[in-house]
Amino acid sequence: MAVDLSFFQSETAQKLREEGREEGLVESRVKDILILLAHRGVEVTEADRERIVGCDDLDVLGRWFTRAITATSTAEVLVSTAD
Repeated sequence: MAVDLSFFQSETAQKLREEGREEGLVESRVKDILILLAHRGVEVTEADRERIVGCDDLDVLGRWFTRAITATSTAEVLVSTAD
C-alpha cells in the first residue's frame, strides 16, 4: 500500500517546520542570554527574566545578547533604545 507523503512537501508543512526552527532559535537565544548574565554575575530580577523569556523577536534577542556580553546590569541589556 502506497502512503501519500505529499503533505510533507506542502506549503503548510514547510511553514510548520520554519516556525519550529524559529521557536527553537528563540528558546536557544533566551537560554544563552540568561546563562551569559548568570556567568558574569549579573543579577536578573524575576520581572527581567520574564521579559527575556517572553520575547520572541530574534532581532531584539540578538541585541540583548550582544549587550549582555559587557553589561553590568539587566537595565543595560534591556534598555529600550529602539530595541
